[in-house]
Amino acid sequence: MHAVKVSWFEIPVNDMERAIAFYQQVFNTTLSRNKMDMLDMAWFPDDEGKGAGGSLVQHGEFYEPSLIGTLVYFMSKDVSDELSRIEAAGGTIIVPKTEIGPGIGYMAVFKDTEGNRVALHSMA
Repeated sequence: MHAVKVSWFEIPVNDMERAIAFYQQVFNTTLSRNKMDMLDMAWFPDDEGKGAGGSLVQHGEFYEPSLIGTLVYFMSKDVSDELSRIEAAGGTIIVPKTEIGPGIGYMAVFKDTEGNRVALHSMA
């Protein structure tokens, strides 16, 4: 039996410009916008196989932001860093930095500007 790993994720958005601004501010990074037919995407930077790649995605018929369903966790050095930028970027903290358990690290959950529930995880 072999491990199954996530290779890609997509976060639905209604307003791509607003979503790009939010995620770039929260994660202190640059997303790469790519329009493909009816899809408008903004890709998160690839870290050469050290975690799943993913994208913001807008398509009126197939994607809808949600506070329920699958929860994507972003890796962080310390979730406090991203949490400190969420509200200024227009998001809301749902679950503050919380210890999961000894040796497992910390997590937090936030709502982005599009209405999605997204999580953070760090060992610090």
